[in-house]
Amino acid sequence: MTQTRARATPIGLGLFLVLAGLVGLVASFALTIEKLNALASPGSEAGCDFSLLVQCTKNLESAQGSTFGFPNPLIGIVGFTAMIVTATALLAGARYARWFWLTFNAGLLAAVLFVGYLIQTSIYFLGTLCPWCMVVWSVTIPAFIAVTLYNAGSGAIPLPARLKRALGEAYSWTPFITLLCYIVIAVLAQLRLDVIRYL
Repeated sequence: MTQTRARATPIGLGLFLVLAGLVGLVASFALTIEKLNALASPGSEAGCDFSLLVQCTKNLESAQGSTFGFPNPLIGIVGFTAMIVTATALLAGARYARWFWLTFNAGLLAAVLFVGYLIQTSIYFLGTLCPWCMVVWSVTIPAFIAVTLYNAGSGAIPLPARLKRALGEAYSWTPFITLLCYIVIAVLAQLRLDVIRYL
């Protein structure tokens, strides 16, 4: 019973999601402001343009920067706001049904797949590293990992007992798994863009 209640009130997860949501929201809002400034003053440089390699303008002005016909940062504003609200309610004692956890997980899966697409586009097609975009990547990835492993361990995701136990134990390894993801992205960026040479 104690374990069930602990699983029902994941304080650590809630605190992390609030923090991640706030960071992602700030980054998305900053990108939205940069996009509005670019529309108001075409040709002007964004405040996050530091070099040919590290900049926001090329990403925001590309077709991929408005994948669904409107600026991508607007998706972040909605998504990270939803994350903050969900996590805050969790900390306040909300108990979510299994379908809610699965829907939330599905949303994060869509987010991390979209982030993967944007990482690939940024590194391999645009040849840039957008600072605020990287902030969004840096919180979306661990949020997906943490929620997925929590759902696997708590039984929200139906899995065989052995796999459920293994993934539940992997939940505490979320920071390490996240670090491995960061390293993979950094290596890909270095191999493609020779980032170190620009430092």
